[in-house]
Amino acid sequence: MPPKKNPLKLNKLQQRTLALAQVLADEPGSAEINAETGEATLLQLPHAHGNHVHVGPYTVSSKDASGFSNPAVWTALERKGLARAEGLVCVVLTKEGREYDTGLGDKFFSPSDH
Repeated sequence: MPPKKNPLKLNKLQQRTLALAQVLADEPGSAEINAETGEATLLQLPHAHGNHVHVGPYTVSSKDASGFSNPAVWTALERKGLARAEGLVCVVLTKEGREYDTGLGDKFFSPSDH
C-alpha cells in the first residue's frame, strides 16, 4: 500500500511554504546542513519583489510564497515537527521537514528568467 499523501494534513499554504523551504534547504549557499541531525538552517528567507520571489533557481509567484512571512505557518510547521522558527529571523527545517512529501513537486516552480 503506498504511503498516505499529506499524512500530517498540512493546509495548502503550509504545503507550499514547506516545499519552497525544502528547495532552499537543498540549494548550495542557501542553508547550512547539520550532518549529525540532518536539519537545515535556512540562511535567509527570500522576499518578494513585484509579483514574484526567487527561490533557488526558480521564480515563484508572491502569492505562492506568502507563507514565508506568515508566523502562523511556521508555528504550524513547528507544531508538526517539520521546522523550528525563531520569529522570521532563523528557520530550521528538521530532518522530517526536509523529507516530508508535500506532493507539490515542481507544480508551481518555473525557472528564473533573470
